[in-house]
Amino acid sequence: MTAENTSPTSTPGLPWLLIVGLSSLALLWPLTSLFGFSGGAPRAILLIVIIAAVWIGVVGFARVPNPVAVLTLTGVGHGVITLIVSAIVGGATRPIWAYAMSLGVDAFWGAMAGLVALAIQAMIGRTGASR
Repeated sequence: MTAENTSPTSTPGLPWLLIVGLSSLALLWPLTSLFGFSGGAPRAILLIVIIAAVWIGVVGFARVPNPVAVLTLTGVGHGVITLIVSAIVGGATRPIWAYAMSLGVDAFWGAMAGLVALAIQAMIGRTGASR
């Protein structure tokens, strides 16, 4: 019996449940409008700050391996959820390239949040490899 996948240097799989959970924060956008929050720059800025802080805080202060990959995929998941909600609510009238650009922007912001989370892990000494 070989121990190929149990070596101390092997990286664990991605935490898909965490990625889906963090991506679901995209639902704050339609939920806040349902509860009567006005749609404008203050609401958008507040939600962006809250979502980014949760993503960075959860991944940065926990022992989540591969924070850049995790939050990049979280950004893509956030974008997919946003596009699905937009299609259901009736705002899906953009050209197809706009959807690809939107997912790219969400992936970019996820990667940037991942870099911040990685820096936090390095500062507090909780990288995914150390325990």
